[in-house]
Amino acid sequence: MQLHVQSTEGDLMNGQFEVPVSALGEVTWQKSRHSGKWGNCVEVAALDDGTIAMRQSRQVHGTALIYTRAELAAFVRGAKDGEFDDLVS
Repeated sequence: MQLHVQSTEGDLMNGQFEVPVSALGEVTWQKSRHSGKWGNCVEVAALDDGTIAMRQSRQVHGTALIYTRAELAAFVRGAKDGEFDDLVS
């Protein structure tokens, strides 16, 4: 799937990476097994163009942020290295 989405935040192809979830079509969302049962989770979905969509699970019809695999990999490496621990302690 190629994303050519015009959102209220701008055009994805021009550096804006927030799109309506409905514009993504049928994707499979997944969340961490460590997520709580109250729906306060981050969910991710792999898109056909190789990017990753991320949304807040309580806002399933809201917007998704779109990241490249490299961007998400850098974030995950930082999280594993403890770079964001001060934000959740």
